[in-house]
Amino acid sequence: MRRAFTRSAETLGVEIADPEFWGWHGRTLSSRAEHPERGSCWLRLLSAPQDKAAGKIWEGNRQGAVLFDNRVHKPLLHGTTESSSDGYAYQAELHEYVTEPACSPTPVLCTDPDPPTSWWDSLRTDLDHVHAVPTDRVAVRQEWVDRTVPRFLGMPGPRITDWATAHGDLHTANLTAATPYLLDWEGFGLAPVGYDAAMLLAYSLLVPTFAYRVRATFPVLMTEPGRIAQIIVITELLQSASRGDHPKLAPALRALASEAS
Repeated sequence: MRRAFTRSAETLGVEIADPEFWGWHGRTLSSRAEHPERGSCWLRLLSAPQDKAAGKIWEGNRQGAVLFDNRVHKPLLHGTTESSSDGYAYQAELHEYVTEPACSPTPVLCTDPDPPTSWWDSLRTDLDHVHAVPTDRVAVRQEWVDRTVPRFLGMPGPRITDWATAHGDLHTANLTAATPYLLDWEGFGLAPVGYDAAMLLAYSLLVPTFAYRVRATFPVLMTEPGRIAQIIVITELLQSASRGDHPKLAPALRALASEAS
């Protein structure tokens, strides 16, 4: 990863400027980098076995740039490059550098960032735009719902009848504190209506004041499509917790499932 990161920086014409930052399970490596014309940028390297270097995650940020750059608050994508070595493929992305910190260092919110009303208004406006953009990418599949909801919630998987394009990974580690910018677009695609709001709510359950603002900002959560979206998001996060990710969130997720079922 480090050798590929250095090669990618040379190909994209930047010098690595800050210490490295490793992503989820070591799948990504990132750092601030300096470009002679663009100034500070964010260099991000994604890795995958060569036979799996395709599909939604691999193509997400590039496709998201085509649809959403200069249309919503997100870092611009300046360029990409790909390479391979020792059975692995690497994709480097050079993004606009955003100086605002994220609202939270982790997806699970632990303290209330208490953003102003303008922050919520901007987020709602951007998501309204995202949800209206057509795409053939799929973030949630009915087959997965039918198979997985009974396993984790002991109930039949709900039938999704209302679909919209979603950011796909909306939590406070992917939202900056001031504007907000929406970060990390690799998972965007079609999902149940209300999915983004349900995701933000689920990851915020340990901070009731913030969770209250999520519900107030996104009344879709009080509708039948929003209820279905919450059940699906709860199932996703319980499945993730069963693999060791954010287990402290599981009791709150099950409590929310009781309300939504």
